[in-house]
Amino acid sequence: MASVVAVLDLKGKSLIQRSYRDDVPASYIERFMPLILDMEEENVPITPCFSSEGINYMHIRHNNLYLVALSKRNSNAVEIILFLHRLCAVLTEYFKEVEEESIRDNFVIIYELLDEMMDFGYPQTTESKILQEYITQESHKLEVVRPPVAVTNAVSWRSEGIRYRKNEVFLDVVESVNLLVNASGNVIRSEILGAVKMKCYLSGMPELRLGLNDKAMFESTGRANRGKSIEMEDVKFHQCVRLARFENDRTISFIPPDGEFELMSYRLSTPVKPLIWVEAAVENHRGSRVEYMVKIKGQFKRRSTANNVEIYVPVPDDADSPKFRASVGTVVYAPEKSAFVWKIKQLGGAKEYLMRAHFGLPSVRSEEIDKRAPISVKFEIPYFTVSGIQVRYLKIVEKSGYQALPWVRYITQNGDDYILRTISDAKQSSMITPM
Repeated sequence: MASVVAVLDLKGKSLIQRSYRDDVPASYIERFMPLILDMEEENVPITPCFSSEGINYMHIRHNNLYLVALSKRNSNAVEIILFLHRLCAVLTEYFKEVEEESIRDNFVIIYELLDEMMDFGYPQTTESKILQEYITQESHKLEVVRPPVAVTNAVSWRSEGIRYRKNEVFLDVVESVNLLVNASGNVIRSEILGAVKMKCYLSGMPELRLGLNDKAMFESTGRANRGKSIEMEDVKFHQCVRLARFENDRTISFIPPDGEFELMSYRLSTPVKPLIWVEAAVENHRGSRVEYMVKIKGQFKRRSTANNVEIYVPVPDDADSPKFRASVGTVVYAPEKSAFVWKIKQLGGAKEYLMRAHFGLPSVRSEEIDKRAPISVKFEIPYFTVSGIQVRYLKIVEKSGYQALPWVRYITQNGDDYILRTISDAKQSSMITPM
């Protein structure tokens, strides 16, 4: 539980704060920034949670603001940090940009939100769609506002009385691949981060049941699986999922929020080979110019296609006079990133292409090539999952008995760290002859 929640500027000045309990004086907020500065001076890592003089400080940073919660008791720090993130998300829904000016311009509505989202230090309603039904941007002008049933109902994330002429559910399984390939071409780290995202346009209070090819489900129920099954780790669910039911028989059962939301996320630590392979050979002409030859290959099934592929190849900071020649796509120089970018709109599975780049270079030292940043890649492959996850069924049950259309889509894309250190000297490279 939190005793005080506040929004501070970068100097540590409180823009708005709310006390929920009497055990922590509000003046302790003023000690937050000096403690942060002390940790910076002593080169102590600044964690989201730390304690001083018996007070627990939990905080997140957003733009030019700190969102801070104080507690004296042995509170659930993760729950409070999650609440601060939810508060930030709700404020973003209301004001589009959460910054110092928008906080100062909306004191009344923020105080109302703080009162509704937390009660006596315990998080309450944190769904922005429900809050927006009875706390509007003009709410301080209203005399009496009756909260929607969802606030007092067990299903606090969905309002009653929702109606659609056409009932539809869109489900996206999005997997992001992170990997690190060393200079020898070996994968030394890889992981798959997955998310199941939904858009629900359903009338009434429907109950949905989602079945995946989950290995633990097949084992717990004793059923045989004809195809591939996956073993998910670090599974996190939206609050609408009945956790007891999932732990019992691995059934994902839930009453969904209206509109767009993330149902669940997961991680797989199974080894992954590079879906898109890139290597570069560098020929360095000291003191005059540098040339690159880059090869790309789609290492996925032939029937699949990667869209909007971007390959970022690093170059020395003082490179100039770029010239490019590519067998497919376009190449642009991005001096602000000290790289050139090869853009390919569509890359078919098992397809292989080459490009060459030439730069003028006032001064090049041979050791700079070894210290250069790695190649990074961006891409998106629709109708494909690298883990092999499958939606076995998506059942929709509603007491009125209407028919609904479920749509399922699979997408694989690069993660934040899709890195290849496959840049070598042209004399040592085994790449095929240039175009």
